[in-house]
Amino acid sequence: MTETISEPWGISVFGAGSVRVEPQLVRVRLTVDVLEQAPDRAFQEAGAGVARLREVLRGHGIPDASVSGSRLKLDSEYDGYAGERTFRGYRCTASYVVETEALDGLQQLIVDAVGAGAHHIDKVEFDVHDKPALRDEARRKAVAAARRKAELYTEAAGVALGPVVHIQDVDSEAHEFRQYRGHGGGGGSSAGDLAPGMVEVSAGVLLGFALGG
Repeated sequence: MTETISEPWGISVFGAGSVRVEPQLVRVRLTVDVLEQAPDRAFQEAGAGVARLREVLRGHGIPDASVSGSRLKLDSEYDGYAGERTFRGYRCTASYVVETEALDGLQQLIVDAVGAGAHHIDKVEFDVHDKPALRDEARRKAVAAARRKAELYTEAAGVALGPVVHIQDVDSEAHEFRQYRGHGGGGGSSAGDLAPGMVEVSAGVLLGFALGG
């Protein structure tokens, strides 16, 4: 089947750009999780775990302002389904997101946090301070990539590239952008384990150009 362009008007191209830099900070999501047979005991044990975790964080030089957390949450827990359900106890949890620039001490921080009662390490995310500035640089690269592509197409087609008549930002977090990236330039993602690689900030753009004679 031959594809046709119903309303020819010019050329539309996608460009992607990315900037890769060393991480400057890390955010770790920790959860204190306690299961006890009595609700008051669950609250007591979880509260003690939270207190120990706070002391560990302060011992690593992390101020309270760099720790965002939730209140203690209590839920009944069961095994099985319907009439075969058996009561396991009361689960009390509290989650915290910890931010620190001490990347070299991350492994020991996690070890100490687990020892204090934060048995769930839900997320480790490396980041940078001034991400908007890096995003701006990535957008400039995306525009340059789109223009290079348009120039290549028009040169091959034997026509002149006219002015830009349309600019559309492409959300770098959207599913469509991830599909584009395979052929638009740029790739990879930021590290999410205990061995920080490079933090990558990406951007994408659709440019529409008029065609000359």
